[in-house]
Amino acid sequence: MVATNITWHHGAFTREERQKELNQKGLTIWFTGLSASGKSTLASALEQHLVSLKIAAYRLDGDNIRFGLNKDLGFGPEARTENIRRIAEVAKLFADSTQIAITAFISPYISDRDAARKLHDEANIPFIEIFADAPLSVVEERDPKGLYKKAKAGEIKEFTGISAPYEAPLKPEIHIQTDKVSVEEGVQIILDYLREKEYIPQL
Repeated sequence: MVATNITWHHGAFTREERQKELNQKGLTIWFTGLSASGKSTLASALEQHLVSLKIAAYRLDGDNIRFGLNKDLGFGPEARTENIRRIAEVAKLFADSTQIAITAFISPYISDRDAARKLHDEANIPFIEIFADAPLSVVEERDPKGLYKKAKAGEIKEFTGISAPYEAPLKPEIHIQTDKVSVEEGVQIILDYLREKEYIPQL
């Protein structure tokens, strides 16, 4: 049942005032890619680097979110869409508070990622899509959780890249080929972009 008799309550600060007081701009960095493509590794390293620079950042990881907020969701198409809808809303709240929200989700459907972007666009919050790109042969070889092997054996149904589709981004802000660059190089690519767009201070 959808709630109807609710009202949005504005805080004492506008986002612009909050950003000025805290000297930081909020935004969402959205990693997408196949399982074992390097999303979580890059996201974690980026978070660590930003925090070391005294920039408030928080990583929302696909597996971690399913332990709590989205533990009621499965992996079918409708559940995947709801999974991304919820995390997009949470990321927007983090970004609205002037933090840098870093999400690492397979988010296999273009329409779902576009919906997440639209949510941010409507709130005038920057949304940066990063495609952690690695060939299927590479991610199958990495396979740290043994998921691809189980999926090919039929033990995991609707597994992205094997029995469920992955729709690669058409125009991501950043495209990182994780089989060709190191984690450190990938993070530097992202930091350079953030500084170029003046989302974080120059060195």
